[in-house]
Amino acid sequence: MIDGRLGVAIHGVGQVAYAHAASWIRNPHAEIVSVSSRNPASAAALVEHFQLQCPVVERLDQVLADPTVDIVNLSGPNQVHAEQGVAAAEAGKHVLVEKPMAITMDENRRLRDAVSAAGVKSIVSFVLRWNPLLETLRSLRSSDAIGRLIYIEVDYWHGLGPAYTGWPWAHTVRTGGSANLLAGCHALDALRWLSGREVVEVSAMSNNAKGLYEYDANVVAVMKLDDGTVAKSSVLLDAEIPYSFNIDLVGTEGTLRDNRIWAKKLLPGQTGWTPMPTILPDSGDVHHHPFDAQINHFVDCIREDRESHCNVADAYRTHELCLAIDRSIAGNGQVVRLPLE
Repeated sequence: MIDGRLGVAIHGVGQVAYAHAASWIRNPHAEIVSVSSRNPASAAALVEHFQLQCPVVERLDQVLADPTVDIVNLSGPNQVHAEQGVAAAEAGKHVLVEKPMAITMDENRRLRDAVSAAGVKSIVSFVLRWNPLLETLRSLRSSDAIGRLIYIEVDYWHGLGPAYTGWPWAHTVRTGGSANLLAGCHALDALRWLSGREVVEVSAMSNNAKGLYEYDANVVAVMKLDDGTVAKSSVLLDAEIPYSFNIDLVGTEGTLRDNRIWAKKLLPGQTGWTPMPTILPDSGDVHHHPFDAQINHFVDCIREDRESHCNVADAYRTHELCLAIDRSIAGNGQVVRLPLE
């Protein structure tokens, strides 16, 4: 901590690290104290871009040994998130980790347990929880605007091919994981967040229409939630379509479709869908994502000694669901029951 501000170390410098850095800079209670990467030149470029007054550090162990570092911002490639998160927690550092935080169930478990044992604060970048549309839908659900939930559907459709800057690592099983671990996890996390329930069984089917990925790029999962609600989610990485994040919540008293509401109980005079002007999750650009809100929330959690609703323990469940879907695909659509432990 420096002058009462939390010291932040950014480790891993991809595109999303720039969005993280911009949000840390705007928070008055935090200061970036180091930037590190397996490629020192990329770390130096970020420091130069933001004109930061901090060193470029080569190794994570150096970062973790620095007493001015309170928070480690892990934004490297997928396959190192869990290992680095465990090391940061064991060093007593609070952890912000990009999604996916793990690409195997063993990694998922080890990171959850390490953070719990260390007693540090954590947050996982399911940043769409702070998107204004999702905040609005959560508020309408909590006010019982559409009654009891019958059905929920959340989809992530985003054509990602070799032109994607993260393509070299994203398309492989070893470093990308799967379609849901790479991208569809945003939709699955939103499904959990908006329903307020957990998935108890899932069956999934998939294909790899373009053959660009080592894993199946297009996945559809049908689920049952713990209160009997039925659900569906799809991720389509081969889609020829503008980025689309589709949300449907059907209740006993009304329905929410993206930013439209039909709820005669709440709006007795309505004669058609009522649009809600707000900011939609309609872009894959990381600079469109509400990182300011996420990082401000995390800082408040640390300063007020409380847990985030999006901590590692909660994100464990979203990753478990991704891995259950992958298990169902491997079993030709067999029903997989959760929890996996």
